[in-house]
Amino acid sequence: MRDTRESRLLLVLLVAIAFALITVDIRGGEDSPVDGTRQAAASFFGPVEEGMASVVDPVGNAIGAVKDSGDRHDKLAALQQENAALKAELGSDDRNRSRIRQLDTMLRGAAAGQYGIKGAQVIAIGAAQGFSWTVTIDAGAKDGIKRDMTVLNGEGLVGRVTTVGAGTATVLLASDPDFTVGTRLEKTDELGFATGQGDRPLSVQLLNGKAKVREGDRLVTFGSQGDKPFVPGVPVGRIVRVDPAGGDLTRTVLVEPYVGFSKLDVVGVVVQAPREDPRDMVLPQKPAKPRPAPTVTVTATPSPSAAAGTAGDASPAPSAAGATPTP
Repeated sequence: MRDTRESRLLLVLLVAIAFALITVDIRGGEDSPVDGTRQAAASFFGPVEEGMASVVDPVGNAIGAVKDSGDRHDKLAALQQENAALKAELGSDDRNRSRIRQLDTMLRGAAAGQYGIKGAQVIAIGAAQGFSWTVTIDAGAKDGIKRDMTVLNGEGLVGRVTTVGAGTATVLLASDPDFTVGTRLEKTDELGFATGQGDRPLSVQLLNGKAKVREGDRLVTFGSQGDKPFVPGVPVGRIVRVDPAGGDLTRTVLVEPYVGFSKLDVVGVVVQAPREDPRDMVLPQKPAKPRPAPTVTVTATPSPSAAAGTAGDASPAPSAAGATPTP
C-alpha cells in the first residue's frame, strides 16, 4: 500500500474501530456482541495452533525434561545419600549392639574370675605374615596398662601386652608362633604348655605322657609367678585332636582356641589379678545332654467279653429269616 493521505485516514479509522470493539467486548462480558466472532475465529485458528504445537512442543518438552531431569537427579542423589546415611546408622546400631553383648559377656566372665579389667577396643592389626600376630588397642600407660598383662575377652584368652605407649598398647595374640602359655586341664589338673600356630589350632604339650585325655576336654591358663604375664583360670580352648600315646615323656594335643582372633573388637586387660585361683569357674557351662525318652512296652490282653465274642464267631452262621432248616 502506497503512503497517501487516504491510506493514513483508513489506518486511523481501523484503529478507532478496533478500540471501540475492545471497549464494547470488555463491557459486555459474556454477553459481548463479538463473542460469536471470537468463537468462529477460535474454531478456524485452533487446528492451526494445535498443528504448530505438535511441532514446537517436543522441543519445549525436551528442554523441560532436561530441567526436570536435573531436579530429579538432585532429588535422587539426596535420597541415595539419605539412604546410605540410614544404612550407616543402622549398621552402627548393629555394631553397637554387638559390642554391648561382647562387653556384657566379658564383664560376666571377669566377675566369675574376680579379675580387675580395663576395657579397650582393637584399633589396628599387625602383619600376620612374616612377623607376628599382634593387635593394637586404644588403652595405654595413662590407663594403667603395663607390659606383660593378660588380655582377654568374653570368649577367653586373647594374648599378652608386649609394648605400651601413652594411649595405646600392642598385644601379642595367643595364635602367634612365639606365644607360649601354661595350661591346666579341666578337672584332672594335667599341666601343659600351649604354643600358637597361626591360623591352626594351638599345640599343647602335656607334661604327663600317660595323661588320659579325650576330644572335647577343656583347658584354662595355669597362671604365672606374680600373675605376669598370665593370670590363672582364663579359658584357653578345647581339645580337638589327641595324638596317640607313645613312650615320650610328654603328650601332644591340638586345642581349638575359644577366641576368634580374626574378629577381635572389645577386649579387656587384666590390671588386677584375682586373690584366689578361680580354677574352672570362668569356663562356660556345658550344654546339658539330652535325656533319652523312656520306652514303654504295652501288652494287649483280650477281655472275657471279647473272647466270648470270638468263640461265638466260630459257630455256624444263622440261617436267613423265614428259611426252613434242612433235616
